[in-house]
Amino acid sequence: MRPRFLAALLVAGLLGCGTAGAQTCKPAHKIDSLVSPGKLTVAIYEYPPYAITAGGEIGGVDGEIVKSIAKAECLTVVPIVIDPAAGIQHVISGKADVAVGDWYRTAERAKVMGLSHPTYLDQMGIYSKDGASTVAALVGKKVGAVAGFMWVPDLQKLLGGNFKIYPNPVALMQDLVAGRVEMGVDSYGTGAYAQKKGAYPGIIVKVAQPDPRVKATADAAQATVLYTKGNASLGAAIDANIVEMHRNGALAGFLKSFGLDPSGADTGTPRVMN
Repeated sequence: MRPRFLAALLVAGLLGCGTAGAQTCKPAHKIDSLVSPGKLTVAIYEYPPYAITAGGEIGGVDGEIVKSIAKAECLTVVPIVIDPAAGIQHVISGKADVAVGDWYRTAERAKVMGLSHPTYLDQMGIYSKDGASTVAALVGKKVGAVAGFMWVPDLQKLLGGNFKIYPNPVALMQDLVAGRVEMGVDSYGTGAYAQKKGAYPGIIVKVAQPDPRVKATADAAQATVLYTKGNASLGAAIDANIVEMHRNGALAGFLKSFGLDPSGADTGTPRVMN
């Protein structure tokens, strides 16, 4: 009888601990307003390695960041998978609390969105067959780049008619591998992750060395978590959690776990791009 009695007590104790733990989760910060109480609604699109939506749960660097924030604040993550262009509108219209997916801290976005403390740097990558890492190596070559990145205007000015803009990384990759362009420029993180999955055969991806002709090589864009402008308590909670992730090394760990250089977590002082 005694062993059964002790076993029963142990099971009851474990069940009690689990229930108590669930009921006593204490948020790290007070958040006054959310789209749905007790939930962090996240607008996210597929953009590995920063945002991954496969399998019903979010992942990638940004996915891990928001899951860590939600855990610290005792919130359940509710993802809304969207097209990239719809992310900001989902937050503005009150359908989502935050939007993630390598969004940049820009002056234009700051007019309508809350911008979190910087999460990581989106470093410019040079894609070539010979391992080039300088802007000078691009001059005189047929070069392709993906639209929407901060280095595009400077490269367009520098390279002129030899520069072609693509709507997405897949289109660029196809022309680069086929030799229709000689070199490519895209996010370093995108290429590094894609190569781990077998993409870009025969191509070497390098972080671009600083060059004053392309400002992004010296001042890489700072990524951010976008949130509802005016929701000060949410913004304060997000910022405090991101600062802690920098302090304890978690953010550098997220980058490394997805094949990125952990130095990308060294964001420096918060700034916005014009």
